[in-house]
Amino acid sequence: MAARTVWRSICTSFTSLKLGTTGSNINPLQRVDVPQLSALTVQSRGLRQVVEGKEGSTTTIEGKTLDIAPAPQPPNPTAKCPIYRWNLQHKYNYTDVLLLSQFIRSDGGMLSRRITGLCGEEHRKIAICVQMAQRAGLLPDHKPKLPEGHVPKRPKPQLNRYLTRWSIDSVKPIYKTGLKWCKKRMAVGHPALKNNVRYGVKPLYIKH
Repeated sequence: MAARTVWRSICTSFTSLKLGTTGSNINPLQRVDVPQLSALTVQSRGLRQVVEGKEGSTTTIEGKTLDIAPAPQPPNPTAKCPIYRWNLQHKYNYTDVLLLSQFIRSDGGMLSRRITGLCGEEHRKIAICVQMAQRAGLLPDHKPKLPEGHVPKRPKPQLNRYLTRWSIDSVKPIYKTGLKWCKKRMAVGHPALKNNVRYGVKPLYIKH
């Protein structure tokens, strides 16, 4: 309501103005014909090289557009999720830190789906992989900044556990449960990533 009243006051102030001696009013909503340029006449923006030329005492500086090879196009350009756009579903894991670093902030937190454009399923998988990579120590540059003079209470562990959803700071390591002659495998990893990439000929066991 406040914006509407301000707009009305502006319109009334414009209509009260007079032009010259003719006394014709100005219409604030009058359509002005602006010549529109086609897309071919407007120069495309890209990488430009600064070229300096000198003719006598005159120095001219201009930017020349460089010819760059076109970027590779995604196989599914109509997909909204970037993972499906590049056919990367079930093809990444927590070790693909270059892929994971595109969806997190500098402090290691996940970016929102409004910014990344991920679907709900892939956003959950990326978040799980980011947590596993952080616990394994694969994202050392993406962590919150500590205050100056901060001294940790205990030293960092020498070894990291991979392919696990439990923290590396836990006291008990992952062993096979049961008696010595009938050990049972403990589940590691995450069930949401069971269909993701296999890095060898043998199937990826999520138990060890």
